[in-house]
Amino acid sequence: MNEVNRSDEARYELDVLFSDGMPERDENAGYRGAEAAKAAGITYRQLDYWARTELVVPTVRDASGSGSQRLYGFRDILVLKLVKRLLDTGISLQQIRAAVDQLRSAGIYDLAQTTLMSDGSSIYLCTTNDEVIDLVSRGQGVFGIAIGKVLREVETSLVEITSTSADASDELAARRARKVG
Repeated sequence: MNEVNRSDEARYELDVLFSDGMPERDENAGYRGAEAAKAAGITYRQLDYWARTELVVPTVRDASGSGSQRLYGFRDILVLKLVKRLLDTGISLQQIRAAVDQLRSAGIYDLAQTTLMSDGSSIYLCTTNDEVIDLVSRGQGVFGIAIGKVLREVETSLVEITSTSADASDELAARRARKVG
């Protein structure tokens, strides 16, 4: 069980989070912002804010100026949904940012077996049932989020959505290029 502590010096690689038990990330395919927001159950405005503040940065393709679109991978959408769940429980965005950093830096081996627990002020990363029981028995656990369940929800929500290739230029950017040329 690890208490989440934010360290500005300790940055992480985007690929560390979600490496086992999940679909392989296709470097050139992702979901447009509106699709990612819908799958995560958030508004496009939230998605945009979280990208601009680097809470959840799209790993397939970030925006690169007017007319370009961000493309979010499966792992990104899972993080978005986890952030939404934590916000819904009343956890501050600052604590959520620390939790996301902790998940990424921990290099979790089997995320489907991981539970995020909170006592209302801190977020704990529990990777075994014993850790969950220990936290609850001390009277500290107020709620828990089983990441495996959230993972399956994201998979289900993306079944009907077709991913977009990052190699294909954005339709809006293409139109603007034709107007200028």
